[in-house]
Amino acid sequence: MRTIKAGTKSPEVYYLNELLAKLKYSVIVSDYFGKETDIAIKDFQLKNNLVVDGVVGLKTWSTLLEKSKNGFQTNNKLLSEQDLIDFSNQFKLELAVVKAVNEVESNGKGFLINGRPKILFEGHIFWNELKKRNIDPKTYVNANTQDILFEKYTKKYYVGGTAEYTRLEKAKKLGSDKKIADAANCSASWGLFQIMGFNAVSIGYSNIDEFVDKMNQNEGEHLKAFGRFLEKNNLIGLLRNKNWVSFALKYNGSAYKTNKYDEKLMKAYQKYA
Repeated sequence: MRTIKAGTKSPEVYYLNELLAKLKYSVIVSDYFGKETDIAIKDFQLKNNLVVDGVVGLKTWSTLLEKSKNGFQTNNKLLSEQDLIDFSNQFKLELAVVKAVNEVESNGKGFLINGRPKILFEGHIFWNELKKRNIDPKTYVNANTQDILFEKYTKKYYVGGTAEYTRLEKAKKLGSDKKIADAANCSASWGLFQIMGFNAVSIGYSNIDEFVDKMNQNEGEHLKAFGRFLEKNNLIGLLRNKNWVSFALKYNGSAYKTNKYDEKLMKAYQKYA
């Protein structure tokens, strides 16, 4: 594991926050090493006779893993080289292109520390998914549902990590109607590439339940869903032509310029090529 400290934004920080959350520290499980993470790690170092510097290096990582009794995700759920080769053959893409897209567009880790697929629940999508099923969302709006059901997009209620499942389960239990549970599952993004559940049927799954089941299996299934999404949205041709700008725009939206996704894709491709 690489050495990280306050201000770092990386997949390792996400894993760090997962471990801290498992140890009952009040941190937001994200890939940013912010103030809460800094306070938590210094407290952990103090209580475990480590140098209290907020730097997570070999000794702190080792102690964290020992105290949490948790290693890395087992290999049978992780994305493999063969998964990427199969993907490149299926869509007639250079392997270097596939590896570049995987590096830049995946979020680094498709499963949580408890073995469940990573999700992010979107309350404004839940609002729309209920309406699609002729269920009036306003019927369920109250003080207890404000974190899972709202009309306009906001990041305010994101909690990250396993706590997102608390939000999802809360949404699924708004009523006994199966339509509500389906709407809830459609309102979360799933796995390594964070594909929204509402895409399930349009990209070839028989229903949202099949999609969720596949997302629970392994990162190889996450990659397959990503491929179906790219194909459905006519993005494969852009990758064959290495049109990084157009691909980044269509996949990431106008924010690609700020985050330099096109440049990152090009550099990653050159590295693997």
